[in-house]
Amino acid sequence: MAFDSNIEDFDALGNDHIGTSENTPMRSDAFKLNNEEKIDIIKDDVRHILETLGLDLTDDSLKGTPNRVAKMFVNEIFGGLNPDKKPSASTFDNKYKYGEMLVEKNITVYSTCEHHLLPIVGRAHIAYISNGTVVGLSKMNRIVDYFAKRPQVQERLTIQVVRELQNVLGTKDVACVIDAKHLCVNSRGIRDIESSTVTSEFGGKFQDMETRREFLDYIKLDTKF
Repeated sequence: MAFDSNIEDFDALGNDHIGTSENTPMRSDAFKLNNEEKIDIIKDDVRHILETLGLDLTDDSLKGTPNRVAKMFVNEIFGGLNPDKKPSASTFDNKYKYGEMLVEKNITVYSTCEHHLLPIVGRAHIAYISNGTVVGLSKMNRIVDYFAKRPQVQERLTIQVVRELQNVLGTKDVACVIDAKHLCVNSRGIRDIESSTVTSEFGGKFQDMETRREFLDYIKLDTKF
């Protein structure tokens, strides 16, 4: 009976999209197995799920699915769990003395909700104010992609992006806003296809309302080429 009660609690936690930690919850032995060993295990688990659902895995369309899903989990959509894939973010001296905020907006976000393992799709907008150091523009996109490629809660993803850039740049003056659709809301449960989720994290000078407003005004600009 206690176990059933816990299951209900866990279900409620997931439906409310509550995160439990700023860091991605990882076991101490997370990297004991190499990628190929993980793929072999996951492949068998996916096969078991599909067979339990009643699917015929001898069908030409389905027989490769367990292996495809296992490789996708390890190498692609959850590849950000592997610290070896963390992007190296080279920094440079701000020799041109640019002193205003730099904004990188409309960064594509593809992630996965850790409660139902369904996609999160949206856009991230990042800004920082240099204290003497700048980072390559594409590195900001790569940082977002790295932390997105893991089971996530959007609030945690937003914080992780800001913390990483603060560490790379050596400044607290970093901000991030993410606007994304969660298929666990859009395609199941309430099935609201119109709603999206907006999260933000403002560090350093971005906690000042005037600076924050400037950043938010920038990301509203309609960029067309």
